[in-house]
Amino acid sequence: MVTKEQILQWLQTFATVVEENKDYLTELDAAIGDADHGINMERGFKKVITQLPTVADKDIGSILKMVSMTLISTVGGASGPLYGTLFLRASTVVADKQELSEQDMLAMLQAGLDGVVGRGKAQLGDKTMVDALSPAVTAFGQAVTAGENMLSAMQKAVAAAEKGMQDTTPMQAKKGRASYLGERSVGHQDPGATSVYLMLQSLLDVI
Repeated sequence: MVTKEQILQWLQTFATVVEENKDYLTELDAAIGDADHGINMERGFKKVITQLPTVADKDIGSILKMVSMTLISTVGGASGPLYGTLFLRASTVVADKQELSEQDMLAMLQAGLDGVVGRGKAQLGDKTMVDALSPAVTAFGQAVTAGENMLSAMQKAVAAAEKGMQDTTPMQAKKGRASYLGERSVGHQDPGATSVYLMLQSLLDVI
């Protein structure tokens, strides 16, 4: 089980990780995007942290919904709407829950992925955050189906996200600002896939 307290801790941890990696994410984005992914994510999650006390006594769904609304209202670029949608969809499937089973976590991750795909219209291989998120959700689902516990399943998910992130480097971007570069987008790791990996790694660290 993952408790509400762990979800709050995850968001705190991810906010810290984003702050620590702000320049790195922005460097990645400078190569193929608007050079603002790290700055935008840091601004969004800094705001999330200030809002956490207002939902600390609420259920997990309410906490994730607050994250969504905060990111949508404070984060510019594509990452605001995409991460906002991820957390919004995730919040709907864990409404009223105080803790999450492996099946709940799978439903939450799957809903988040579906939200991102629906919003951004990106598929695997388009060199976006989907390239880290989709294999992670698949790996988590396979592990849960095989009867593995939360920790083991999340370890598999993070390993898949890391490989997915690394696999974006040789890809040519087909979505977003990076797609305008055509072949020049090849050879650069996708910043959105990188922040997804950091998000899932933060969750694993807390679990």
